[in-house]
Amino acid sequence: MDNPVKVRRARVEDAAEMARVNVLSWRETYRGVMADSVLDDPGLPAARERFWTVALSDERYRANRVAVAERDGEVIGIAMAGPPQSPGLQWGTHLYVLYVVAAAHGTGAGAALLDAVVGPDDSAALWVADPNPRAQAFYRKHGFVADGTVNVEDGVRELRMVRLAAADLSSQPPKRGEGTA
Repeated sequence: MDNPVKVRRARVEDAAEMARVNVLSWRETYRGVMADSVLDDPGLPAARERFWTVALSDERYRANRVAVAERDGEVIGIAMAGPPQSPGLQWGTHLYVLYVVAAAHGTGAGAALLDAVVGPDDSAALWVADPNPRAQAFYRKHGFVADGTVNVEDGVRELRMVRLAAADLSSQPPKRGEGTA
């Protein structure tokens, strides 16, 4: 029987392993979606390690929640959420990163990471690559819905998905065609 997945707060010492998971996940998931020149860049692992070192040590990111999932002492997933970069949005949390290596899909690591960085009652948003049906289904399962906003950056098409908290939904005016009882 496989050992269980353990999720914990990420530490600066995890930056190299987080970079490894980040790069491996991108290569497994985004081949054909993201440019091969990006995925195969020999400097990508070092660049991602620098990113994670800064994300875990710089005061500018102190409000972010960053977690790793481990199994048998090996990091198999990473996640980061924090305040949205744009003020005045309907959600208070932005899920910036959630990656689990393909060998660990279906282990519960993704759900545990999501729960570790986005509270169950938090309103939240994220960008997900399109196409990426597996990830989109995962987020739908966890209450996120595409809001119709699309972004294309570096040739990668992304959909925004949002999950509004019950309090946020109750403050919304009724949609056209919806009556009040």
